[in-house]
Amino acid sequence: MISKLIEKIGEKTINFFAEVGEISQLFFSILKFTPKLIKNRKLLLFQMEHIGVNSLPLVIIIAIFTGAVSAWQAAYQLKGIAPISFLGTATSRAIITELGPVLTAIIIAGRVGASIAAELGSMKVTEQIDALETMGISPVRYLAMPRFYASIFMMPILIIFANVIAVGGAYFISNYFMDVSYTVFFDSVKRYFLISDFLFGMVKGVVFGGITSLLGCHIGFRTVGGAEGVGLSTIRSFVLSAALILIFDYILWSLVF
Repeated sequence: MISKLIEKIGEKTINFFAEVGEISQLFFSILKFTPKLIKNRKLLLFQMEHIGVNSLPLVIIIAIFTGAVSAWQAAYQLKGIAPISFLGTATSRAIITELGPVLTAIIIAGRVGASIAAELGSMKVTEQIDALETMGISPVRYLAMPRFYASIFMMPILIIFANVIAVGGAYFISNYFMDVSYTVFFDSVKRYFLISDFLFGMVKGVVFGGITSLLGCHIGFRTVGGAEGVGLSTIRSFVLSAALILIFDYILWSLVF
């Protein structure tokens, strides 16, 4: 019983490090093809539209309610501790440094990361990727590289949209339900706003975008088992992306503070 347990743990550990190595190899292969990015700009622009523009409606809806909930939560936390005039800075800093980047990244992991895994997984099980290799076309250059860089470019932009809309949602709740004026709310935001908070959120966006697309491509390329395998790859892509987004969020905070 104990020997089987140890054997199982050892097998899982070996598989884990083997997969980390495969992901690293895919990452460096993408970097190797980076000089070809301009030549493949049509593929890049198409993926930027798919990842960024088509995700805007969902990001906007989530951001509005994120800001609204942040305002209520901040007002509750400030009650009896600090004046309500600090509501603007409390909500804006939480949104810009944490809620905006993380929630937007998780949304994109669900919408885009899973989509990448499903697309590439379908191509893998139907042998389209094998056909590309037969024609001398690198799947990494043609499929993975545009998705990776499109995700890196568009994630910070989506986070900026989410931040602005979430702060607007927080102001609406503060003004309509708590009688906090425009001047009081945004004076508080400007007084304590730090450009480093904004830049930190953008760095998170680049890291989270890279994680989402890299995992989606890796899992898609390794898909086996027909339609069932594609479904499992889709689920696995989202679960791993969401988990790694939260893990790297903690790591980045630890490195900065």
